[in-house]
Amino acid sequence: MKGGGMRAGAIEDQITFLYCSDIRETARFYEKILGFELVVDQGNCRIVRAAQEGGGYLGYCERLEEKRNSGGILITLVTQDVDGWYAHLVAMGVRVSDPPANNSEYGIYHFFFKDPDGYTLEIQSFLDPDWKAVVEGG
Repeated sequence: MKGGGMRAGAIEDQITFLYCSDIRETARFYEKILGFELVVDQGNCRIVRAAQEGGGYLGYCERLEEKRNSGGILITLVTQDVDGWYAHLVAMGVRVSDPPANNSEYGIYHFFFKDPDGYTLEIQSFLDPDWKAVVEGG
């Protein structure tokens, strides 16, 4: 990692999450109109492959409160080293809301923080060891 400080594990994938008011209409737009392939369906959140090459994904979640409070966007960085990233960011003086925690609803281990302009970022790992097989089509 450039910029000094402690090293943390590699970022393997990136997901941009959008908060929406109608998951069915949003799914129709991204999956039917734009033709993005659905790779994970979590009920009120869906993740689609936005790029045919690499780890670029788009997710959308039906959550009005987060839409209002976050500007409607969340940038998620996927890594197996969530704890390393937490330690690195704290050591670099980044204000992190809470330490990493399991989220059983979505099967992830994660934490949130903000960039200098107030955008919310999430560092997470999928607890399901089949995440890579699912998104890689295996």
